[in-house]
Amino acid sequence: MTRIVRGASLLFSGLFAGFLVCVLVLEGSLRGYGATVYTQVRLVELDSLDKLASVTLLPAIVTTVVLALRTRRVDRRFVLSALALLVVVFVVTLVVNLPINGDQASWSVQSPPTDWASVRDRWQVAHAVRTAAALVAFVVLIVGCQRSTPAVVSRSRMREWETA
Repeated sequence: MTRIVRGASLLFSGLFAGFLVCVLVLEGSLRGYGATVYTQVRLVELDSLDKLASVTLLPAIVTTVVLALRTRRVDRRFVLSALALLVVVFVVTLVVNLPINGDQASWSVQSPPTDWASVRDRWQVAHAVRTAAALVAFVVLIVGCQRSTPAVVSRSRMREWETA
């Protein structure tokens, strides 16, 4: 069971971190364009990318919590560190990115707001922070999973130890 949880935690946190890197590259590319192009691309992004973020981040957090519960104390620090970073990502998303997403969803391509560039900059800085946190969480999780041993010992292993 722990092997499955470990694999799921790595899979979802890796997918989420990779997704954030792709969005970071796209957003960086948009910096060279004006308000109309930026607004149009953001409206396209807002169509489904929030769903993709949810179906990768939430399982990453849940499976990492389960993994932390099933990992021995010495190695649990790595998993808990990764979990703390994923929580940072979640909080930054809730506090900064989602409210801006909600505002941007009502923007008009024909007449973007006059402060569009400052809104873009706030969103992109928060996104860079959460991307860095997600990448570090993924790396720490990889290290923790390389070192970790399951907290639960199988009954057959217990019998082997008892008879030895």
